[in-house]
This record gives sequence, C-alpha cells and structure tokens, in this order.
Amino acid sequence: MTVLLLIFSAFSRFGSRVKNIFYDWGILSPKIAPLPVISVGNIALGGTEKTPLALHILAWLQEKRYQPALVSRGYKGRWERNGGVLSDGRKILGTWEEAGDEPFLVARNLPQAGVFVGRDRFSSCVRAKKSGFNVAVLDDGFQHRRLGRDLDIVLYSPEDKIALREPRSSLKRADIYLIKNKDYSVISTGFFFPWNHEKAPVVTLAGKKALAFCGIARPQRFFAQVREEGLDIVLAMTFPDHHAYPPSSLRKIVRGYRESRAELILTTEKDSVKIEAQRSVFGDIPVYYLKIGLRIIPEVDEKMRRLLEKAVRS
Repeated sequence: MTVLLLIFSAFSRFGSRVKNIFYDWGILSPKIAPLPVISVGNIALGGTEKTPLALHILAWLQEKRYQPALVSRGYKGRWERNGGVLSDGRKILGTWEEAGDEPFLVARNLPQAGVFVGRDRFSSCVRAKKSGFNVAVLDDGFQHRRLGRDLDIVLYSPEDKIALREPRSSLKRADIYLIKNKDYSVISTGFFFPWNHEKAPVVTLAGKKALAFCGIARPQRFFAQVREEGLDIVLAMTFPDHHAYPPSSLRKIVRGYRESRAELILTTEKDSVKIEAQRSVFGDIPVYYLKIGLRIIPEVDEKMRRLLEKAVRS
C-alpha cells in the first residue's frame, strides 16, 4: 500500500506542478464567482478534517448573519457529474447517495446553510447566489484552481510525508494554513449519539466493549479517539473511504458483533448517515456514532476570523 501511495502521490504532485505553472504564469485564469469564496483544503491524499473545519466556518458565518452555502464536488454521489441542490437552507432535498456523504453530513448539522454539489463548482456558486446565499465555502478546494477564491485555508499535518497531492512548497499559496497539533487538534465532543440522536454522555459508555467500524481515509485515527474515550475495542473493522454499506457489509458487521461479544457498535458520524436507513438490520443492537470537531488555538482562530471577515466584505 505504501508503494502504491508513493506512485500515486508522485503522479499527483507532478500534475499539480504543471497545473500551478499554467495558473501562476497566467496561461490559465480562474473563473470569478458572483459571491465571496472561502476555500477549505489540504495538500494530502485522504481525509484531514476538512469537513469539521468547513462546519466551523459555516457556523461562524451564520453567527455573523451571513447566508453561507457549502459548495462541494459531491464525491461519489449521483449528482457529482451534473450537479444538484442538497439543501436550500430550509429543507434537505436529496439523499447522501445523490449528494455524497460529507455534503449530507453538513446539511444535517447546519440545516439553514445551503449545500450545492457537482464537479462544476463555478456553476454551483452561481446557483447559490441566485438562491439567496451570499458566501460560498468551497470544500476541498485548494487544488481546484479553476474557481477563484477570496481566501484559501489549508489544513496540514507534518505526519503526511508520503501521501501528498502536491509538494509542501504549495502551502505558500495559502492565505492561512493550520498545522495539526500546533494550531489545531481533532477532538471528541464528549458525546456519543444513538440512532434517535438523543445525546448520550460519554461516561455512560466508558469501559464498554465495542465493535468499532468506519469507512474513512484514516481509520486508525478514529479507533484511537474511541480508545481515548475509555471504550474497549474488541473488534475493529475497516472499509474503503466513502463506502456505501450494502446489506452484505452490514450483515458482516452484525456477525462480527455477535462473535466478538461486544456490548455495542460504534462508528463515525460520516458513516452513520449511510446506514441509518438500514437500521432494521441491527435489530435491538445498540449502535452509536462519535461526533468530533476541531479545537483551534484562540490566537490562530482569531486571526482566521479576521481574514474571513475581510474576505467576505471585499
């Protein structure tokens, strides 16, 4: 797997260098959206907490009385090719299968934010503007130079030395980059959520034997967080990132639960949105998801907020 990542990373970095030269030299020019664009991205392959940061920014914009919308590719969703509106800020208009798991997670957490998906991010911005939104938060946008942006925010972990989309020198393009374990950290909210979404304090689960499963890019990070919360993982199951969880996968999880004699099943919030419609497969087995967020050190968060304010007012 490491060899494959090295090969893929090498091709990705080469392609990024060529593309960046074209844009830096003015051979290609980005399209300018009809509203301010805040990009959230990274330079690594796989997940690096972009969704929690996007949620953090969207929530802050709402507190400031802006009408923000998430603009996402909608990776692996049915609307990825032709585009679609997942949320108009009043109700959710689609499913995670149509829009992708991460946009659906955002729509569920921030129902008053717009969520627009599709490969053509410029068209999504135009649609968001016509729908009454006045700021776009571009998910995973650092490499999407086809669309202009007013602020580039990049998450970076020094641990990511192999699986890079582009060289670390690309960070100089960012207006601000947040370094993991220096500027920010991933945290548990202190709550596990059961199927009915009523808050269950973590103390009620500490010491329990759990089957933990996930289909995310960095599964070991999730398992480590679960252990830090005091649970005993008797069986850890991993699936590919953005896994769709067909019935066969859920039956495998249930079988593992019974064979491992776990007391409960635990997964990520992103995975939970994809299995809730099939909850009957689990019967009376207690199933929870762990909600996470970002803790940004106050001085860095304050600097980021000042730059956000300047960008949306420009």
